[in-house]
Amino acid sequence: MPLSLLRSLQPGLALGLCAAVAGCGTVDGASRRIADAITPYKVEIVQGNFISREQVELLKPGMGRQQVREILGTPLVTSVFHADRWDYVFTLRRQGVEPQARRLTVFFRGETLDRVEGDTMPSESEFVATINKRRAGKVPPLQATEEQLQRNAGKAPQPQPPAPAPATASYPPLEPSVAR
Repeated sequence: MPLSLLRSLQPGLALGLCAAVAGCGTVDGASRRIADAITPYKVEIVQGNFISREQVELLKPGMGRQQVREILGTPLVTSVFHADRWDYVFTLRRQGVEPQARRLTVFFRGETLDRVEGDTMPSESEFVATINKRRAGKVPPLQATEEQLQRNAGKAPQPQPPAPAPATASYPPLEPSVAR
């Protein structure tokens, strides 16, 4: 290439290089905005036993272990080293909602309930209300309107003829028959 041609292309090449570098920043910024707007589905994680305020109010000192188990269910954590202590732990993690974590510890003296310690538990109705809180957004109607039914009335799928029954083959027995 002649030297004069190379010198005349230098400003254009420099300008193109600058545009490419600037474009990378713009694409990167746009991809970041898209990633912020689109979030993947995260599985709801529920661990442990939910214990309501009503269940805790049913507990009375002097109850037996089996009575406590019937009211609260099987404890999430029991320890060989702390045989007189049952721990009930409940966690709930949902996308778009603050994680919930509650714990309740039941102490026994011998075979009878001594005391209960832990977080203040919500009533069943309060807990259901926190679960049913949905993120802001429009909920689609779950029922078709008359207009939609009319529009789709002629588009009913045609019934398919039944598939022919597969031919059955007779196979010899896997084990030889034993004569008696």
